Amino acid sequence: MKRRWVYFLTDNIKIKDIDKLKTLLGGKGAGLYLLAQMGLPVPPAFIITTTACRYYLKNKKFPPGLLKEVLLGIKYLERKTKKKFGDKNNPLLLSVRSGAKFSMPGMMDTILNLGINDEVAKGIAEKTNNKNFAYDIYKRFIEIFSEVIFGIKREEFIKFSGENEELINKYKELFYEKTKKIFPSDPYECLKMAIEGVFNSWNNPRAKEYRKIYQISEDLGTAVNIQAMVFGNWNEKSGSGVLFTRNVKNGENKIYGEFLFRAQGEDLVAGHITPLPLEVLKEKMPQVYAQLESYVKKLERKLKDVQDVEFTIEDGKLYFLQTRTAKRTPLAAVKIAVDMVKEKLISKEEAIMRVTNEDIDYFLHPTFAPNHPLKVLAVGKPASPGCAVGEIVLTAEKAVEMAEKGRKVILVRDFTKADDVAGMARSEGFVTTTGGETSHAAVVARGMGKPCIVGCSDISIDFEKGLVKIKNVILKEGDKISINGATGEIIEGEVPLIRPEFPKELTLLLSWADSIAKMKVRANADTPIDAENAKKMGAAGIGLARTEHMFFAKERIKYVQLMILAKNEEERREILKKLLPFQKNDFKELFRVMNGLPVTIRTLDPPLHEFLPPKENYEAVENLANELGVEKEILIKKIEELSEHNPMMGLRGCRLGIIYPEITEMQARAIFEAACEVKEEGIEVNLEIMIPLVSISEEFLAQKEIIKKISQEVFKEKGISLPYKIGTMMETPRACLIAQELAKYVDFFSYGTNDLTQFVYGFSRDDSAKFLIPYKKKKIINFEPFETIDEQGVGSLIALSVTSARKINKNIKIGICGEHGGDEKSIFFARKLRLDYVSCSPYRVPKARLACAQAEIYLQKKKIMETTTK
Repeated sequence: MKRRWVYFLTDNIKIKDIDKLKTLLGGKGAGLYLLAQMGLPVPPAFIITTTACRYYLKNKKFPPGLLKEVLLGIKYLERKTKKKFGDKNNPLLLSVRSGAKFSMPGMMDTILNLGINDEVAKGIAEKTNNKNFAYDIYKRFIEIFSEVIFGIKREEFIKFSGENEELINKYKELFYEKTKKIFPSDPYECLKMAIEGVFNSWNNPRAKEYRKIYQISEDLGTAVNIQAMVFGNWNEKSGSGVLFTRNVKNGENKIYGEFLFRAQGEDLVAGHITPLPLEVLKEKMPQVYAQLESYVKKLERKLKDVQDVEFTIEDGKLYFLQTRTAKRTPLAAVKIAVDMVKEKLISKEEAIMRVTNEDIDYFLHPTFAPNHPLKVLAVGKPASPGCAVGEIVLTAEKAVEMAEKGRKVILVRDFTKADDVAGMARSEGFVTTTGGETSHAAVVARGMGKPCIVGCSDISIDFEKGLVKIKNVILKEGDKISINGATGEIIEGEVPLIRPEFPKELTLLLSWADSIAKMKVRANADTPIDAENAKKMGAAGIGLARTEHMFFAKERIKYVQLMILAKNEEERREILKKLLPFQKNDFKELFRVMNGLPVTIRTLDPPLHEFLPPKENYEAVENLANELGVEKEILIKKIEELSEHNPMMGLRGCRLGIIYPEITEMQARAIFEAACEVKEEGIEVNLEIMIPLVSISEEFLAQKEIIKKISQEVFKEKGISLPYKIGTMMETPRACLIAQELAKYVDFFSYGTNDLTQFVYGFSRDDSAKFLIPYKKKKIINFEPFETIDEQGVGSLIALSVTSARKINKNIKIGICGEHGGDEKSIFFARKLRLDYVSCSPYRVPKARLACAQAEIYLQKKKIMETTTK
C-alpha cells in the first residue's frame, strides 16, 4: 500500500531541502528523520504529515486512508521494537507528540506512555519487577490524557495521595466524576483520540497567541510524531536530559544542558523540578556522556547550526528524542553567527540571515547603570540575559491587564506554563522559583529576548494574598523590582537603566552587512547629539535634518514667535537676523560631526500656529504675551488668523517659504555660511537641501531660485564655493503623479512616507488609532500603515513615481526619510525599487543596516532561483 499521510524514519524521502522537509513533517519530525538518517540511536517512529492536519482541521474528520496508514505504522514499530501494542506481556507504549514547522515550545499537546491500561501496567510491573515504575507510567498517562483530551487539569489529579493501584483508582474515580465516562482502556481508541487531540491543539488559545506574537502562519498545521517510548524513569541507570551544542545564553562554544535521573523528559521541561547540570551525568555515567558529546558535535557540523537536543537514557542506553535549531538570546545569536563564519561552517551571508531585527533591538535596550547601589534580595539561576525593571505581577492575566494600562511588569511565578505566553509577551522579564535553564520560562524568554531568572528557591509566593516573600523581605503585587538575567540577581526597587555598548561580534557582523548592502542607511537627526548617535550606530549620513526642531529651544522660540507677530516683512527680516546665528551654529555642528557624509537639511515645514499656544489656554496665552511684551489681544488675534480647519493641508512646507520668502532666505544663508565656514576649518561638506510638501513644479522652482540666489551671494562674500544638491520631499500624491516633471529640476527625491500615507489613505496619523485598532480586529486591515509601507496603495504610487522619474533623470538619487525607513518590510520594498538609501531615527539604524543586507541577499537568492528554474 502506497502511503500518502504517514512517513517512517527508514523511508527514503527525496526532499533534500530541510525547510521543505519541515513543511511536510514538522520541525520535530524532520529532526527525528535526520537523526535516524545519520545513524544516531533514535527510538523507532512514524510521522503523520502536516497535510493530514490541515485536512482534518478543514473537514473536521480524518483524511481518507489515514487510520489504515497509522495501523501500518504500528506494525512497523512492532517489527522494529519486537514489542506489541496493547500486549500485556511485552507491551509497546507510545509517545504522541505535536511538531509544527516552526518551533512552538510547549504550545501544543503531547501525550506520553500511550498504550498502558490495567492489564499492561500489571505486565510491566511483573516484567521489570518494579511496581512503582509501572504505576508511575500509568498515572502520568491518565494525567496527561485527561488534560489534553478531556480538559481536566493535571492539578486535579496530583492533589491525591496514595500508591500504585490505590492511586490509579482515585484517578479513575475523579475522571468519572468529571466526565461521567469510564476511563478508556483500548489502546487503539486512545491512539485515535490522541491524534485528534494533537491536531486540535494547533488551534488552542496559547498556540494561537504564540503564532500571533511570532507572526507564524495560521495555515501550516502540525505533524504528529508517534514514537516508541523509552523510559528515563525506569531505574537508577535511567534519566532524561536536554542539551545545547553551544551556550544559548552567551554563545560560548561549549556543550551545556541539564539532566534528571529517574525522570521523563516532561519533568525537565515543565520547570516544576529543578534539574542537575549536565556535568553530573559526566561524573556518574562517563561512557554515556562521551557517546552523547560525540554524537551532538557530529550533529551540529551536519546541520550547521546550534542544536537543542532532547535525550533519554534507559537502563544505561542512550536515545535521541528530538533535535531542533536552538532558540538563543540575541547576545548568543550574534556571537554564534560570527563564530560559525570564522569556523568556516557558514558564509557571511548565512550569518547575516540568521540574526534578526529583534536580536539587534536587544543591544539597543538598556542595562543597569554602573556604580548604582544595589539591594540584592536573592540570586537565582540566570536563564536569559538582559536587565528589566517593573512591578511584580503573579499571574499572566494580571500582566496583560497592567501592560494594557501602560505599566511595566515583571512576572513572578513558581513555574510558567504554555498558557502564560500572552502575559509573558507583555512582561519585561520573568522570575520563577523552580526550574532550570531548559524549563519553559527559560526557553520562551530566550525566544522573546527577555531577561529571565529561574530556580530561585529563596522566593515563596502567596497567590491568595498577592505577596512575595524573598528571604526576610515581603513584597506585594505592584511593588517594583529589578532583575538581571545575566547574573540571576533580583534587586529591590528601580535601578536606573543605560544603553549598552555593542559587542565586537555585532560590530563585525554589521560591517559585513554594509559590505553586502547596495542601499545605504542614513539617520533622521536634528541636533549634534542626534548626529553623534547616528554616526555611532553606523549611519551613512543624515537623511533628514528638520530645521523647525531647532527653533523649539527655549532661547530661540521667542524669536520665532516675534517673527510670527511681526507687522510687516521688514520687521520679520530684522527678527530673522537674530535667528540666523542659532541656525548657522546648528548646521556647523551637523557638518562637523558628519565630516564628508551627506547632510540633508529640510527647510521649515510645520504650520506657524504650532509655535503658539492654543487660544483656549488662557494662562499660557497671557504668560506668552507678558514674556514677549505684546498685548494679549494682538496675540489672540494672530492665533485666530493662523487657525486652520485642516492645518496639515494648510499653510506649511514650501507654501510658507513662498508666502514668506524671507524665511527661506534666512535658512539658506545660515546653511551656506555654515558650510563655507566649516570648509575653511578643513571639514568636508556634503550638502543636500530639501524642499518639503511640493505638489506643483513651480513651487519647487520658486524655492530653488531663492536658494541658488543666496548661495551665490554667500559664496561671493566668503570667497569660497562648494557643490550642493537641491531636492524635494515627496509627500503628496500629486508630487508622485508629476514625478516625471519634477525630475527635470531636482537632484534627488526623498519620500516622506508618514505624510504620504496620510494623504493617500485620508487617515490622520494622530487620530487613526481610533479606527485602525477596530479595523484590525474586524480584519479590514492586517497591518499598521504608519509602521509598514502599504505596498498596494502607497507603494504603488511610489513605484510609479520612481519609474517615471528615472526615465527623465538617470542620475537622480532617491530615498525614504519617513520612519518607514527603519521598518524591515518597508526596507525590502525599497530595495525592490532599487532606492539609494533609507533614513530613520538613530537608534533604528543598526536594524536598518541589517535589513538592507538581508534584502540584498534575499533578492540575489531569488534571482539565482529564477535563473535556474527557467
